[in-house]
Amino acid sequence: MGNLIVAAVVAIFAMIVISKIVRVVPQQQAWVVERLGKFYQTLDAGLHILWPFLDTVRYKHSLKEIALDVPEQVCITKDNVQVAVDGVLYFKILNPERASYGISDYTYAISQLAQTNLRSEIGKIDLDKTFEERTNINAQVVQEVDKASEAWGVKVLRYEIKNITPPQDVLAAMEKQMRAEREKRATILQSEGERDAAINTAEGQKQQVIKASEAKKQQQINEAEGQASAIQAIATATAEGIRLVAETIKIPGGHEAMQLRLAEQYIKEFGQLAKSGTSLVVPANVSDVTSMLQLAMGVIKPQVDATPKIPLRPQV
Repeated sequence: MGNLIVAAVVAIFAMIVISKIVRVVPQQQAWVVERLGKFYQTLDAGLHILWPFLDTVRYKHSLKEIALDVPEQVCITKDNVQVAVDGVLYFKILNPERASYGISDYTYAISQLAQTNLRSEIGKIDLDKTFEERTNINAQVVQEVDKASEAWGVKVLRYEIKNITPPQDVLAAMEKQMRAEREKRATILQSEGERDAAINTAEGQKQQVIKASEAKKQQQINEAEGQASAIQAIATATAEGIRLVAETIKIPGGHEAMQLRLAEQYIKEFGQLAKSGTSLVVPANVSDVTSMLQLAMGVIKPQVDATPKIPLRPQV
């Protein structure tokens, strides 16, 4: 029984010694080893042999990118408005030795640096610009924190603002401002629409007036051309009739036919004059057909003698 107990104790001791000697470091991790309380080396991923009771793994660091939640804090903008801002900081360890001995808690230090630099950047701009300048704020925070954390072996990759929360009264005022801006844009768009409609209506009326005037002008031209053609046709017909009458008078019996025609016309017109109820003053010999025919034929006689001088086709 005593031998079994001794063997068990030896086996346990051997296992402890082996666990102290043989160390396996996982991928994307770095272990800091101290020998007799002093930094000795940094173990990368893989199998390593240490001296028992002399070498000690003091720190274990992850080389992966780490996302650090920066707590919400109250910042004061340039126009003295308090806003609550929180964010996320991304960093990774590049030098495990500095991360172990350069600072006691690099995570806490980086978080505090991010908060202080964020307050400083928010204080440089007005409230209205905080939402527009997120990218610039993030870049400035990363630049300042990375500069300070270089001595700790930590590389700050980026910082992202998650939320910017103004007070409720400021939110209400911003809502009213946005509503007023939307109403203003709606009014402007409506007025522009009415203006365009009025312009289009005026342009349509203008085109209508122009078309109507052109149509009226064309109508007048057509009417004038028609009247001119009608006058020319009447003149041509009249000239042709006069020419035929003149030629007819010259032939035998034409003179007597003209007298007969004049007598018929005279009697017809005199009968119409007698039927009219209008009172007229006429010469005493107006009823003497013979004297009237002689007077008319006396007028026609010189015209007959001059008929050869009249062209056959008068130019109108």
